[in-house]
Amino acid sequence: MSKKKRAKKAEAKSTQKSEQSAKMPIKKFDKEMRKLQVELCHLQAWVQQEGLRVVVVFEGRDAAGKGGVIKRITERVSPRVFRVVALPAPSDREKTQMYAQRYIRHFPAAGEIILFDRSWYNRAGVEHVMGFCSAEQYERFLRVAPLFEQEFVEEGIILIKYFFDVSREEQERRFIARATDPLKHWKLSPMDVESWRRWWDYIAAYVQMIDRTDTDWAPWYRVQADSKRRARLNCIAHLLSLIPYEELPFEAPKAGKRKRRPAGTPETIPFRHEVPQVY
Repeated sequence: MSKKKRAKKAEAKSTQKSEQSAKMPIKKFDKEMRKLQVELCHLQAWVQQEGLRVVVVFEGRDAAGKGGVIKRITERVSPRVFRVVALPAPSDREKTQMYAQRYIRHFPAAGEIILFDRSWYNRAGVEHVMGFCSAEQYERFLRVAPLFEQEFVEEGIILIKYFFDVSREEQERRFIARATDPLKHWKLSPMDVESWRRWWDYIAAYVQMIDRTDTDWAPWYRVQADSKRRARLNCIAHLLSLIPYEELPFEAPKAGKRKRRPAGTPETIPFRHEVPQVY
């Protein structure tokens, strides 16, 4: 390839990256998000009526925006249908169980959508990189994961897997924002800092993970997340496209006529303690 062609290719790649990371105007984002959230409500009604069981896995780089998209998905829907599972580190008892056991107990019944904020893929990522599991446990997981995911799918569960990816520069910017903003301090854990230091170790781990567990029945979908707003819209739109659903007719219930107040019933509830009107 000539120098001119290489330069042109590099320029095109740089332009594409700039467009992907460019911040979307908030008004446009809110408008598009409302449309998608309406569709999520239609999906919710369909899942309940048809008794579907859905599992959505959110994995990816630290500070890549997984929590943000999950928050947007669940913002306007019922928490009894869209349930978020974000498990802490395993207890001593859970460490003695079959590895997948603590995750499977959260799987959906009919009419439920489970959103895993991190999942059984912890073993292929942080546990492997940080040495929290043995080489034998890691290898067994990579070998067995596609098989038990195939069982889920054949059982009728809709399984969708997303990997949120960000550049090193954007991850560093978000880590700095977390360190300097009191509202974000809770987001910055020692493990996050260590993940920055071990960037290339995680690259190697994720290459193995995708290579060994990306299957026809449970493929991985990469979400380019340098722009949080675009990533949220793209992910939700893609999720909606993967689950066939129809908008069900809605009939607003009639309130009817309110009953008369019985004699002796106070006009308002007489509380003894009141929250001060500070604002």
